[in-house]
Amino acid sequence: MASVNKIGRKACVIGGSGFMGSCLVKQLLQKGYAVNTTVRDPDNTKKIYHLLALKSLGELNIFGADLTSEKDFDAPIAGCELVFQLATPVNFASEDPENDMIKPAISGVLNVLKACARAKGVKRVILTSSAAAVTKNPVKETGLVMDESNWTDVEFLSTAKPPTWGYPVSKALAEKAAWKFAEENHMDLITVIPTLTTGPSLTPDIPSSVGLATSLITGNDFLINALKGMQFLSGSISITHVEDICRAHIFVAEKESASGRYIVSAHNTSVPELAKFLSKRYPQYKVPTEFDDCPSKAKLTISSEKLVKEGFSFKYGIEEIYDQTLEYFKSKGALKN
Repeated sequence: MASVNKIGRKACVIGGSGFMGSCLVKQLLQKGYAVNTTVRDPDNTKKIYHLLALKSLGELNIFGADLTSEKDFDAPIAGCELVFQLATPVNFASEDPENDMIKPAISGVLNVLKACARAKGVKRVILTSSAAAVTKNPVKETGLVMDESNWTDVEFLSTAKPPTWGYPVSKALAEKAAWKFAEENHMDLITVIPTLTTGPSLTPDIPSSVGLATSLITGNDFLINALKGMQFLSGSISITHVEDICRAHIFVAEKESASGRYIVSAHNTSVPELAKFLSKRYPQYKVPTEFDDCPSKAKLTISSEKLVKEGFSFKYGIEEIYDQTLEYFKSKGALKN
């Protein structure tokens, strides 16, 4: 089927300088959209030169906007049919996640949605949530399949306060606040729920999620422990290529029948299973394969069945995901060989 001509259509990407945001801006421009995007500091060319470079692909306007300021979003959203909200405060080292991450995440999402409600031309809003808002904690059973009906246990996380608990709580509560607002204001909202995201990045710095996904190869003990923590907390390590995640955002934005939440998860595994795969595929990196302190099998699968049934197909499997990520790492001088 021929794709609909997107010339003349305008989209807004809130948070365009990040790993996912810049990739999404690029894909939208390549599809013929005019794009408005927001960054925190448009005058800091060092931080946004990768966005400025995308202007060669089509009409791209960059606006300064802060999630804490509701009025900042009126100008970038004006005239846009589609609004993609990717920006979220992340501070894993925070001593006070409640005030550093959770409250700003909720108010930030609502500030963007209020601006969308004021702008009469917005047809659909696509909010980037996270698999951290879905996976069940604590996971006692095995063989579970997590789908869009599942929500992370905010009460458990807020009480037990495991490491980095503030992030999943912020994502779950922000998404729930968005659904409530959309319902009350009759807004067409879709949420995209990506898993651990890796692949080449346009950003000046290597994104933290890519560092996490490649930690078994780079041998970064701090990040390997974080990866194990992720498996303990969520029950699996589920990995997706950034380009597939951005393609999924555009797919659900354009598909009229799309509604509700959509998980985007290409590959489910565990730390020991991933280590064995990496060790076999890239023997030169001496990937550790013995993990006494980590279950060898994932307790659950994070399922993208709803998205696939809608007609989406993933471009990248686990082999391509890591081949491309390692090439990117080498190009950044972050990996020898």
